[in-house]
Amino acid sequence: MRKLIFLLLASMTVGITAIAQTLDERIPVRGLAVAAPTPQDVKPFIRFIEEELVPAKLNLLILRVDWGYAYESHPELRDRNPLSRADVDKLVAVCRKHGIRLVPHVNLLGHQSWAKETNALLRVYPEFDETPSVKTEDYTGWPNPQGLYCKSYCPLHPDVHKVVFDIVDEICDAFQTDAFHAGMDEVFYLGEKECPRCKGRDRAELYAGEVRTIHDHLALSGRQLMIWGDRLLDGRTTGLGEWEASYNETWRAIDMIPKDILICDWHYERADLSGVYFAMKGLPVVSCGYRNPETSVQQVKDMVKFRTQTNRETKKYLQGYVHTIWSGANAFLKAYYGKEEESARGGSDAKALKAVLSYMKELAKE
Repeated sequence: MRKLIFLLLASMTVGITAIAQTLDERIPVRGLAVAAPTPQDVKPFIRFIEEELVPAKLNLLILRVDWGYAYESHPELRDRNPLSRADVDKLVAVCRKHGIRLVPHVNLLGHQSWAKETNALLRVYPEFDETPSVKTEDYTGWPNPQGLYCKSYCPLHPDVHKVVFDIVDEICDAFQTDAFHAGMDEVFYLGEKECPRCKGRDRAELYAGEVRTIHDHLALSGRQLMIWGDRLLDGRTTGLGEWEASYNETWRAIDMIPKDILICDWHYERADLSGVYFAMKGLPVVSCGYRNPETSVQQVKDMVKFRTQTNRETKKYLQGYVHTIWSGANAFLKAYYGKEEESARGGSDAKALKAVLSYMKELAKE
């Protein structure tokens, strides 16, 4: 009887060890966030998915669409050369075939402009602008007298969500998805004195309110909200820069938002360990790297280590890694396949992703 019990316990231990060593257990979320391809690049992008992402067992693809889709609800917001529903259907089909969760990304709240260009929402609906007196055509690089990095819409404007949620619903339906990435990063303009609605209000409450509003709208359709984590980190306490963390007090919003939002915790120069902070706050989190191969791979290794060196309750929040690419899809693919050299400044999109994919393949073998 004792021998039988010993054998049963031994077999159970072997089974548990084997399960613990599966890739999904080591790092459940393995993703890439990149600009959506143009219609002309859909075919090579699908090739990239099947030849590069599938063998590395990536299971999440976040495509930054913004205004590059042929929206029917608001055709006035279409950028030139937008993706059609047929284009998106092809991307949906290949991701579904290979078990990849496909999620659209549209920048909400912040990133409504870039340098001298105002993006579609504020270009078409200037009344939504949080700082209408600041003109993007006057942008002179950073820093500048206006404090202009990128514009924001006013989260308290009575009509802004009517437009925004039409766009969100349409792109989510087109992607046949159960999640949406709202960006929400690098919000420098919020609660500004010139805004008749936001003036004098607590910026943390304004930011948290917008997060909750978007979250609750998505929840009506059973969809999860994803956002970048920088506005929820205290820049002064952490010593992080004003892009990676908040210096305008929005960081206090971390205690005011729903706990089922996936936080994408990005750090590009070092493998900062703030993912543990989000997990300890009860928020699911993924680490995100970019152009530095060594830093990006270290972020994957750290996430695997965190999951093996923490209790079961915290472990469930430490969900994985999402690599980020900030060039256009076409330029990135050319660099990835060696058709065009990247600038050496700041690292390499292609080399960093290749390093991450290679490491993911090694993890899958263990």
